[in-house]
Amino acid sequence: MPTEKEKMIAGKDYLAMDKELADERLRCRQAIHNYNATQPEQFKERAQILKELLGTYHKTAFIEPVFRCDYGYNIHLGKAFYANFGCVMLDVCPIKIGDSVKFGPNVHLYTAAHPIDPEERATFKEFGRPITIENKVWIGGGSIVVPGVTIGEGTTIGAGSVVTKSIPPRVVAAGNPCRVIREL
Repeated sequence: MPTEKEKMIAGKDYLAMDKELADERLRCRQAIHNYNATQPEQFKERAQILKELLGTYHKTAFIEPVFRCDYGYNIHLGKAFYANFGCVMLDVCPIKIGDSVKFGPNVHLYTAAHPIDPEERATFKEFGRPITIENKVWIGGGSIVVPGVTIGEGTTIGAGSVVTKSIPPRVVAAGNPCRVIREL
């Protein structure tokens, strides 16, 4: 029988209040607290925290504090990744970010989801869907990417967008809901 953690990562219904998951979220929050408390010149300390916390971390990746995530180990960052202030990654499922991806301030990625049915939601079951952001993507400030979305290589997402569906490569897309405005 799979554990709640295995079900979570696989995108199946799971109980978030499982002890193993609660302990892992606490460990993550302690690491994130330490990361966010570093001084601006403490680049090595920040890099070490991310290296230990994240599933994949490249030394050229950089996340401005304040940063938040649930577990860390489901986040995979490519080379030359940059996230401005206020980034949130709810990583109950894998978040895969390619090379040379840039985020404006307050970009949020949500792999976590809850049942729509109120009775089912009351059981405390949750589920998730992975997010993939391919190489050379720019996501403008204040954008939200919801569970199950892929953003194609070279795409630009306009500030304040809510990305509810996958976006193809090499386009400019914006809005709520986010839609393709033009091809590049």
